[in-house]
Amino acid sequence: MATLKRGSRGAEVKTLQTRLNLMADGIFGPLTEEAVKEFQKRKGLTADGVVGAKTWTALGVTRSVRRVDQIILHCTATPEGEDYTVEQIRQMHLSRGFSDVGYHFIIGRDGKVHAGRPEAIAGAHCTGHNTRSIGVSLVGGCPARTVKDWNKKSKDTRTAAQRAALEKLVKELLGRYPGATVHGHNEFANKACPSFNVKEWLTQVGIKQ
Repeated sequence: MATLKRGSRGAEVKTLQTRLNLMADGIFGPLTEEAVKEFQKRKGLTADGVVGAKTWTALGVTRSVRRVDQIILHCTATPEGEDYTVEQIRQMHLSRGFSDVGYHFIIGRDGKVHAGRPEAIAGAHCTGHNTRSIGVSLVGGCPARTVKDWNKKSKDTRTAAQRAALEKLVKELLGRYPGATVHGHNEFANKACPSFNVKEWLTQVGIKQ
């Protein structure tokens, strides 16, 4: 099971809420956090409201293992200079028939890394590779809305904060999934996503594969 905390959403949050006898709406809000802290206190655990391996074990939930050997990078294909929240992206994906946001991580223009779909659950971001990969997406990837046909063009819109956050996150994921390789979505689909050359970027940040 993935590590959950306030702001997490999805099926694993529902599992958590069911174990805590809460309304299982799949949204880790303040009431769920309060219930987690109370449970952790009763079990002699650190009452931080974060549901990690020890808390899952105390809840009697076995950690699921998903074989991950690819980390696939994306962009949200949104206009340069515009911020999009995880919830906005989730709604975009729901409108396309997905059960949740398709990416596991989304990096905002400010460099903040937001959790999307739990890592233990296959994503919906790259056809033919979802069950074996982690999907990471950066907000942006298209020219500004003032550019004619902006949504039909690609542009490397990564901010300095996004570049730093992406490097840190990918290195953390490679540590978590030894032997995994890093790819751009465009290696598996006929599209420009993630709007930058991933192989060149890997060389620039010293990631060998």
